[in-house]
Amino acid sequence: MANHATTTETAMKTDPAGSIHDEVIGHGNSPAAWTCVFIMIAGSIVAGIGFAMASNMVFWAGVVVMFLGLIAGWIMKKAGYGVDGSKIQGSGH
Repeated sequence: MANHATTTETAMKTDPAGSIHDEVIGHGNSPAAWTCVFIMIAGSIVAGIGFAMASNMVFWAGVVVMFLGLIAGWIMKKAGYGVDGSKIQGSGH
């Protein structure tokens, strides 16, 4: 085990490209992602209430709202509001 740590430390010191952790991933910080998440949270709350009430109709309505959140996020991403989208270039997102 000690040899592995030493080898990893040596590789990190000699690797001119840096670590894979130096790359900016983005983490979905965009209006499309936030809209998707908020709609899906609302749907999960509705589905949770329907589950607690033992109401199939309310539960499945919440599941449909979650699915609509995915569609809304995808549409917004295609419209340019996703990460590196054309509508949010230079706005700090």
